[in-house]
Amino acid sequence: MASTHPFELSEQLVYEGQFSKLLVRNLNVVELKFTVGRTPIAETAQNFQLQPTNLLFTGEATAKGFFAKLFGLHFHYRSESTVDPQSLTVLRTNTLDEQGKRRRTSETVFDRATNRIIWTQRNPDAAAHEAPRIIESPMGDANHDLISALYYLRTLTLKPRAQFELVLSDSGRVYRVPVRVVETKRIKSVLGNVFATRIDLEVFGKNRPVQGTGRMSLWLTNDKRRIPVLARITTDIGTLELTLKNATSGVAN
Repeated sequence: MASTHPFELSEQLVYEGQFSKLLVRNLNVVELKFTVGRTPIAETAQNFQLQPTNLLFTGEATAKGFFAKLFGLHFHYRSESTVDPQSLTVLRTNTLDEQGKRRRTSETVFDRATNRIIWTQRNPDAAAHEAPRIIESPMGDANHDLISALYYLRTLTLKPRAQFELVLSDSGRVYRVPVRVVETKRIKSVLGNVFATRIDLEVFGKNRPVQGTGRMSLWLTNDKRRIPVLARITTDIGTLELTLKNATSGVAN
């Protein structure tokens, strides 16, 4: 892995999600885990340690506490992003989405040779003759999916009042997401009182990854690891705060 990356192999970040609305405050609803790994570029019989590898960013969300008890619903979502270790451009995304008894898997292939993105969703419990759902789009300058975009943000020098755009793909569609760097200030976190930079991401609205109205802010530490310590998502139904609860250092590669 390039030494310029602020994350290392086997780094794991664990977040607790709390929901609030009016008199309902800080209900634990979800746990998120993000892990950095690697995957071989080609399947061969060689020693894994000697093979050239891509990065593998894994994100996992599981229903917890109040949400699971109130609705009696288990949900589990896992996404794996295979990423070029130098440019951090995404090559492939694989997901598993489980909501109660409903399961869906998907694969997104970023084919830069043909400038196409092909998203294929399957129902693993369906009859063999059931056709998968497929969406194909021009790639253009889309370089990220949702998870790889988070790691890409960690590589940037974020200066207050700076503005830029992320071009990413989700479920076969391409979106342009404006990003604004708001401020840097000291905040409390599991890492101690740290200086963190807040960025606002316009992920809600027409031609955005999330339909409807809402706001999303993310705070990243100003040290060399640039760890996201807090995310706040506000919508009409309430506010979800994702707070870092544990950060495990990886190993340099």
